[in-house]
Amino acid sequence: MPTPQPNPTPLYRQVKQILLERIASGVWRPGDLLPAEPRLGQDLGVSPGTVRKALDELEAEHLVTRQQGRGTFVATHTPMSSLFHFFRLVDEQGRRVEPTGRELAREQALASPEERAHLQLPARARVLRLRRLRRADGHGALLESIVVPTRFFPDLRAYPGELPNTLYDLYQRGYGKTVRRVAEWLRAIAVEDPATAGLLGLQVGAAVLEIDRIAYTFDDVPVEWRHSLVDTRSLRYVSELD
Repeated sequence: MPTPQPNPTPLYRQVKQILLERIASGVWRPGDLLPAEPRLGQDLGVSPGTVRKALDELEAEHLVTRQQGRGTFVATHTPMSSLFHFFRLVDEQGRRVEPTGRELAREQALASPEERAHLQLPARARVLRLRRLRRADGHGALLESIVVPTRFFPDLRAYPGELPNTLYDLYQRGYGKTVRRVAEWLRAIAVEDPATAGLLGLQVGAAVLEIDRIAYTFDDVPVEWRHSLVDTRSLRYVSELD
C-alpha cells in the first residue's frame, strides 16, 4: 500500500477550515458563542494556540468577533457592517457615503443563460431580479441590477414595501445565507441608453464605472449577481489592501 502523504496545509489553516465548515453547516449560527479555545483544542486534538491562530484569521476576515470577557461569536451582518465591508464608494474627500435607495422594479422569472452562468444555476432555475437607483447627496449616483436565486430566497419577491438599503444582513437574518466574500470586475464604459443616462442625471455617452459583483456564502456558493453603474463625478471606488 502507498504511504499516506502528510497534509501540507498548516495545522491552524486546517482548524480554520473545520470551523468554517461548522459555521456553513449551521452548527454555529450568526451570533452564537463559540466554545472556549481550550475546549475547541481538545475537541480537535490541537493546542489552544493553534485554535487561537485560526480564530485570528477568521476575525481578520470579519467572520467572527471577539468580546472582552465574553468570548468569540459568529459574526452577524448589520446594515452598517454590510455597508462598511462591501460598499466601496467614497466621496471626493475619501469619506464613506451611505446612499439611499429607490426601487425601480422587482420581478421573478426563469434565469437567462447569462444569469445561470454567473450564479451556477441549473436549467429552468428561477431568479428574482431587482433594479434600483441609489442616491448620494441628493443626485443619482448608482444604478443597480441585482439577481438572486429564488431557491435561496423563496419569498423575497413578496417582501412588504421596498427592500432594505443593505441586503446582506437581510440574507443572513431572514434566510440563513451569510455573504463571506465578493468578487468584483470593474471597467469604465459609456452610457448608451437614454433612459439609463436620465436616471443617473447624465448625457448619453457619458463615462461611468461598471461594477460586476458575485457574492459568495461560507461554502463558496454564489447567492447574488449585482451589476452596478456608478456616476463618478463625485464618487470614487476605494480598494484597501493589507
